[in-house]
Amino acid sequence: MAVVQKTGWRFKDFYQNFTKYQHIVYPLSFLFGLFVWELIASQLPDVVFASPSQVFSHIIKATISGVLPKAFLNAMRHMLLGLFISLSVAIPLGFFMGRNETVFQMFDPVVNAIFSIPSISFVPFLIIWFGLFFQARVALVFVMSVFDVLITVAAGARNIEPDLINVGRSFAASRKDLFFKVMIPASLPFLFAAVRIGTVRCINAMITAELFFAAVNLGEYMEQASAYFDAPAMLAVVFLLALFGLGAQEGIKWAETKLLPWHSRD
Repeated sequence: MAVVQKTGWRFKDFYQNFTKYQHIVYPLSFLFGLFVWELIASQLPDVVFASPSQVFSHIIKATISGVLPKAFLNAMRHMLLGLFISLSVAIPLGFFMGRNETVFQMFDPVVNAIFSIPSISFVPFLIIWFGLFFQARVALVFVMSVFDVLITVAAGARNIEPDLINVGRSFAASRKDLFFKVMIPASLPFLFAAVRIGTVRCINAMITAELFFAAVNLGEYMEQASAYFDAPAMLAVVFLLALFGLGAQEGIKWAETKLLPWHSRD
């Protein structure tokens, strides 16, 4: 019994010490990923898989020349517009589906059926409907993100605690007050999760659209790099997209901690 208690106290001390230095784990995981990347790259030819140092060197040169920042900023135009349209459609529709059982039963099979289709399958139709340029890229970003957001928001709206609504009704809250002061705040964690998921999906769609339609911006940059077997240039785009996605998610998480302190966990 004493051994069990002693082991339990050791584990408790280890856990307390670990949580004390938990903020160090995040950057260490990033450095560990770079170390593994460097280790793998050292075992392969440069033309097959470039090392982090080669990629960073290319990013610095391409940034100084202005080519890479210009391509990245131009690519963000259709990504941000597609994200805005996706959120504008999916959030109200998802909330409506989640709170109205008839609407949910009507739309849920259709949404899940379309969601199961690979988004790339819509590319031929988008080419016919929108062509090969900006409108088609926005449409693909929308298609690749809207259903993820819609399903997440609908799940959040359906999982609002009935007790919260009953408390509001017991205080004679109107339907408007129930919606804006009870249902919306209760579903905010799911809304933030939906925005995070939708943002990541839009970043995926951003480069996908530029590779499948007319090659422009980052898609053109990668195609030109692949034609010259320039692995550092190709990996530079991939690395920047990963950083952009990570930064966007961390920004949304930070906003969630500020706006929802009652929900955020340390």
